[in-house]
Amino acid sequence: MTSTATDAPARTVDTCARVGVIGSGIAGASTAFALAYRGVDVIVVDDATAGQATAASAGIIAPWVSTSTGAYYETYAAGGNFYPEFLKRLIALGIPDLGYRRSGALVVNNDPDTLAEAAATIRERVAAARSVAGENHDVDAAELAELFPPIAPDMTGLLITGGGRVDGRVLRDAILTGARQYGAKFVADSAQAITASSRGTWSVRTTSAMDEFDALVIAGGARSADLLDRLGHPVGITPQRGQLLHLGLRGVNTSPWPTIHPLDHHYITPFDGGRIVAGATREDGVGFDVRATASGTKQVLDDALRIAPGLAEATVLEARIGVRPMSTREGALPYAGAVPGADGLWLASGFGAGGLTMGPLIGDGLARLILGEEATEIAHLAL
Repeated sequence: MTSTATDAPARTVDTCARVGVIGSGIAGASTAFALAYRGVDVIVVDDATAGQATAASAGIIAPWVSTSTGAYYETYAAGGNFYPEFLKRLIALGIPDLGYRRSGALVVNNDPDTLAEAAATIRERVAAARSVAGENHDVDAAELAELFPPIAPDMTGLLITGGGRVDGRVLRDAILTGARQYGAKFVADSAQAITASSRGTWSVRTTSAMDEFDALVIAGGARSADLLDRLGHPVGITPQRGQLLHLGLRGVNTSPWPTIHPLDHHYITPFDGGRIVAGATREDGVGFDVRATASGTKQVLDDALRIAPGLAEATVLEARIGVRPMSTREGALPYAGAVPGADGLWLASGFGAGGLTMGPLIGDGLARLILGEEATEIAHLAL
């Protein structure tokens, strides 16, 4: 995003302010929680349109095994480091289920040289985040079969004990519950119109009401670009469809199984109750089409069964489709900060496939920026 506005600092608010948040995915929910946690009057507006990336994600919290690099990886890793503190805040509220389990992450490959090359970088990253990432050690084929029985017999791997997984829907609902406990309100409706007033406030009209805010956060995932376009502030965020399949293994205790990372675009995430998530496609150019397609289903199954042929007899339970907000700027960096030339308007979007890991950190940092505090960990994400 570019602007011809001056470089004057963004207008901030105090804890007596009223702040609106458009969107209840991981970006909007985390920002609303962080604001309410600090005593701000918050209203979240979202009509639960199909395709929310948070609701369809695989939920892997193990940034150290990512193939990302540079500033994107630094933000990704910082998000993973922030997770324990973030979860503590929710646990302190007595929320019974956060959907999170620390079950480890397994990087696997059938080529020892490929695995060794990746392992060197991963070990460095784990060492830098030891208190969160835990330990790492090589895993031979026999141990792999014990940790993840469906795995192909020609695989070897590297286990990172601090890897975790989270059910995006459960965590999102827990965050919104926490925000409500701090006084936030939720409006299940769509934002029909957003306008700036001469008083320096922002008005949001839904199908049933009009609300006025001292500051407004656009956190509508891939739809954020459309909202900002209508306000005359274009931003580089495009939709990317991701198709995932939920598989079922009847009578199998999958709770302790680690997530599987084959050094490629796909992955496997075990959840409790014999549920396995396999994904995901990365489809550009299809907009907000949230259908499960034959080609997408085939790709997901082919990828999963090549790594874990033991899943061949699993039941296909459902397909989930999410639309990721992909940043088009250099390094695919997300956006988090004040919108230039639009005093009191803020943006949190463009997280790509890393939203569940980065979202709580970015939401907390953005809340502090809105309140006029420092947030050095997300300074490089400014628009």
